[in-house]
Amino acid sequence: MRLRILFGTIGLVAALALYGLGVAALAARVRLGGAFVEFVFYAAAGLAWIPPAGWLVRWMQRAPPFRPPPAG
Repeated sequence: MRLRILFGTIGLVAALALYGLGVAALAARVRLGGAFVEFVFYAAAGLAWIPPAGWLVRWMQRAPPFRPPPAG
C-alpha cells in the first residue's frame, strides 16, 4: 500500500504539472475570445482536474485485496 501511495502521489504531481502547462498554452489562444470566453475557460479548466485527481486518490487509499496466509 505504501508503494501505491508513493506512485500515486508522484503521478498526481506530475499530471497536475503537465495539466497546468497545457492550460497555460491554451490560455494564450483563449485571450482572443473576450472576457466571457476567458471566464468560462478558466472556470472549466479549474474544475476539470478534480474528477481524475479524486479517482487517483481513491485508488491510492483503497485497501489491498485480502490474501489468506499460506496453509502450512
